[in-house]
Amino acid sequence: MSATPKKNLMLFSGRAHPELAEQVAKHLDVTITPQSAYSFANGEIFVRFEESVRGCDAFVLQSHSAPINDQIMEQLIMVDALKRGSAKRITVVMPFWGYARQDKKHRGREPISARLIADMFLVAGADRILTVDLHTAQIQGFFDGPVDHLFALPVLAEYIKRTYADRELAVVSPDSGRVRLAERWAETLGGTPLAFIHKTRDPRKPNEAVANRVVGDIHGRTCVVIDDMIDTGGTVAKAVEALLNQGARDVIVAATHGVLSGPATERLANCGAREVVFTDTLPIPDEKRFPAMTVLSIAPLLAQAIHQVFDDGSVTSLFDGNA
Repeated sequence: MSATPKKNLMLFSGRAHPELAEQVAKHLDVTITPQSAYSFANGEIFVRFEESVRGCDAFVLQSHSAPINDQIMEQLIMVDALKRGSAKRITVVMPFWGYARQDKKHRGREPISARLIADMFLVAGADRILTVDLHTAQIQGFFDGPVDHLFALPVLAEYIKRTYADRELAVVSPDSGRVRLAERWAETLGGTPLAFIHKTRDPRKPNEAVANRVVGDIHGRTCVVIDDMIDTGGTVAKAVEALLNQGARDVIVAATHGVLSGPATERLANCGAREVVFTDTLPIPDEKRFPAMTVLSIAPLLAQAIHQVFDDGSVTSLFDGNA
């Protein structure tokens, strides 16, 4: 008879967001596996793990933040190193899926880059992907293996409910494409009214949109504008302005991923929103923060999901309460 080998969870972290990795490690009661990682003068990345990874259940955490191509490449190299080091199973933990907005062709001769990201991780040796609030749910099908799609809505909505319990709320989608997400938000917040911003966008001009009008009754209410990510902040700033102009009492902005490129911080700080709430799926440095910004930790959710995957449990049970 041979004894069943003991399962061994090992957590690995790229250099993009070490604070998040440390929080996840603390919730899991593990230490981050030590490694040597550096970049050569020409930008090439080197990674070597300082401990044996043979037979381990590896979880490789990396936030796809700017410079995004460097972060993705580093995570790919880490996965390759684990595969060549004989890790038993490799789970890629990407709180934010890089290139997720390029999930379909708008015009001819365009790439579907979100699919390319999935293909690259599969070839590198990933067995599973764990991610948070995909830009579109269809991206789950791009990876030929299990994809655990986590939702930050409970984290964000619980904070909104607790902080604004005395307010009459309305959930506002920044465009018609987020109405289904807004419906889940409204249900979580106890059946609040819904509204959405009608806007137009030119696919030839990235990060530009025009907020046209508010559809729905928001007069006298505290509006919660929800989205999966905020990049340059232009769309959200215009939405806040439109809501206040049409009689909203206050506006709260809640989004999972704070990409915050270019003028985003200035736009959000000056748009008139009472509060802007993010999770820390992406690092938000001090210079991009302002007094009305709140950043909530996503680490407990990631740690719970990692624990369920390691124990071959149900990640879905984190959201519906069923095993």
